[in-house]
Amino acid sequence: MGGAVLDDGPPGVKAPDGGWGWAVLAGCFVITGFSYAFPKAVSIFFKDLIQEFEVGYSATAWISSILLAMLYGTGPLCSVLVNRFGCRPVMMVGGVFASVGMILASFAKSITHIYLCTGVITGLGLAMNFQPSLIMLNCYFSEKRPLANGLAAAGSPVALCCLSPLGQSLQNQYGWRGGFLILGGMLFNCCACGALMRPLSTPKKTQMLEENTLLAADKPKAKKKLLDFSVFKDRGFVIYAIAASVMVLGLFVPPVFVVSYAKGLGYKDTNSALLLSILGFVDMFARPASGLIAGMKRVRPRSVYLFSFAMIFNGCTDIIGSQAKNYAGLVVFCIFFGISYGMVGALQFEVLMAIVGKEKFSSAIGLVLLMEAVAVLVGPPGAGRLLDATHQYMYVFLLAGCEVTVSAFVIATGNFLCIRREREDGQAKIEMAVSAAELEGLNQAANEEHDGGKKEQTGKENGKVRVLKVQEDMTVTEAPEDTGN
Repeated sequence: MGGAVLDDGPPGVKAPDGGWGWAVLAGCFVITGFSYAFPKAVSIFFKDLIQEFEVGYSATAWISSILLAMLYGTGPLCSVLVNRFGCRPVMMVGGVFASVGMILASFAKSITHIYLCTGVITGLGLAMNFQPSLIMLNCYFSEKRPLANGLAAAGSPVALCCLSPLGQSLQNQYGWRGGFLILGGMLFNCCACGALMRPLSTPKKTQMLEENTLLAADKPKAKKKLLDFSVFKDRGFVIYAIAASVMVLGLFVPPVFVVSYAKGLGYKDTNSALLLSILGFVDMFARPASGLIAGMKRVRPRSVYLFSFAMIFNGCTDIIGSQAKNYAGLVVFCIFFGISYGMVGALQFEVLMAIVGKEKFSSAIGLVLLMEAVAVLVGPPGAGRLLDATHQYMYVFLLAGCEVTVSAFVIATGNFLCIRREREDGQAKIEMAVSAAELEGLNQAANEEHDGGKKEQTGKENGKVRVLKVQEDMTVTEAPEDTGN
């Protein structure tokens, strides 16, 4: 379908950096909130599910794990669907899947039914909304793209702050079945957000010019690849994918264990849960602020280094926070972790867009999310096993901090050494091509000058012949007049 090509920003169409793009940003804000906050919000119902189906906490924890696995692991599938059908139809169908999955789960007879409905169906629906919304945001914003990414990423902490108390209220009033049913109805709003993703249209003059050019050249229009694996030839993408996969191993660990950390120190459940609210509140403002900073003229060309600084900041916060011995120390940790976590969230996809560009972004983000899916499934469970073995949260936070810090050095050194060298090689090739082109141009100019001299000489001879011929014609026309006199 034609919409797939238009979604990627057709040639000749400039990103509006505003206008309808703000509506697209609003839709992306809501989708990002649902995608990241929903797996955490579902955990509120775990106690009721344990009592209903007589299973353990580990069995219910698989619901959130499957949700996250579907969100990340189906990235390539979403890339193929977007490149084939376009962003808007994929998102609207995904909204139906996300909603129907939760509605069906409210009638579940076993925990396996919830795995299938909430985990697989709803997870797939959220994935079909999350990735296309980022692609459309990339099409509508260019100069203001870092700020747009930061504002869209702020949807995650805002939704978490809203969905957590809402889920608790629904559980108290309607039980887990009624809560699932109402949350399923809320997810129908993903269809409305998908309807906002209007593809950019090519101007008629540009479209006619392209068609005439193709007809004149007698060349068929190139078909777009459904999944472009050529991104792996880009050193920058490979370095980014490796660093992001290592980062995700430890990035999500502290938010999962910080509440249990506080409880382990002997604090009340309400005070322990307040730590997540503090973290989310700080994160809410850190993301737009980071996007604003990344959009500055002097900072934007060096956004990769800003991203690596955010990861180092996050990793060092984990390492220092592992030494917290009281509630005040954990509050300080949550404040600094919220800042660094927000910076990473606002910059991760902005940096990927800057590395691969518009044309390959739809394939690149799908492949990156697939690689991160493995890390998402391994990270928190691995930290849980470490906690079971040591019974100390200090080692869990130390491991998470080291993993994030290592990923920062990978992307920073890789960008400085490999990507910079690649750019220098590319610049050298361009200079060689320019010098060759200049030499060819000089030779062509010399040949043209030589040919021009011959043509000029021939032209002069032809001019003389024409003058003589004109004079003869004039004498012929004057002759009858003389005879008449």
